[in-house]
Amino acid sequence: MNGPTNEERRFALRMALRLPIVVSGRAEDGSAWSEPTETDDISTLGALFHLNQKVSRGDQLYLRAHRPDGSPIEATARVVRIAPAIYGTARVGVQILEPADNWLRLFVAWVADEQQTPSPEGEKQ
Repeated sequence: MNGPTNEERRFALRMALRLPIVVSGRAEDGSAWSEPTETDDISTLGALFHLNQKVSRGDQLYLRAHRPDGSPIEATARVVRIAPAIYGTARVGVQILEPADNWLRLFVAWVADEQQTPSPEGEKQ
């Protein structure tokens, strides 16, 4: 089997996170496009975000994000889910194709960063 099953994808570790990303791809006419957006959530296997650009299920996209320390991460992803959203945008779910280990490191870095953020009362977590 090439990739994770539907069940594996649904049980991947997931975190609600507004992470700034840049999504790039190719339009139907072959022209390149790039759109800055932010994630609604990320998981160990993918991400969910809003796009103005029209994409189709199965399209290959390129994602660029940054770890909490500012180091960049780039990954190739496949569109696996599209749902209408407000103002004509679409909620797009993607599965990371490669390098999956880079995306996993990004996820772990943000989870660790969230754990180290002090609580509002100033207590350490």
